[in-house]
Amino acid sequence: QVQLVESGGGLVQAGGSLRLSCAASGRTLSVRAMNWFRLAPGKGREIIAQINWSGRITYYADSVKGRFTISRDNAKNTVYLQMNSLKPEDTAVYYCNTNPPDPNIWGQGTQVTVSS
Repeated sequence: QVQLVESGGGLVQAGGSLRLSCAASGRTLSVRAMNWFRLAPGKGREIIAQINWSGRITYYADSVKGRFTISRDNAKNTVYLQMNSLKPEDTAVYYCNTNPPDPNIWGQGTQVTVSS
């Protein structure tokens, strides 16, 4: 069974940057497309970025397009999310999962808090 561990979150001022990591263990995910999601208080889960298995095809939600970059290192079984120009509305718990998401492998997420 694969395990996903998200890390890299924290408290940052508006306009700042963070780099999130999603490390998979137990099974390679190098052949799977991967998503980054976020869950903000009072809101539903939002898919914010997707990347195909090779890393050559990406998708971004309009809310993060131009500010966030998803990437992956299949040799390290890790997916990244570079977040720039952060806004208070980016405050959420960020998760990664496969595309489509596997309900059995959700990690604990990593909290991102952006202060104004």
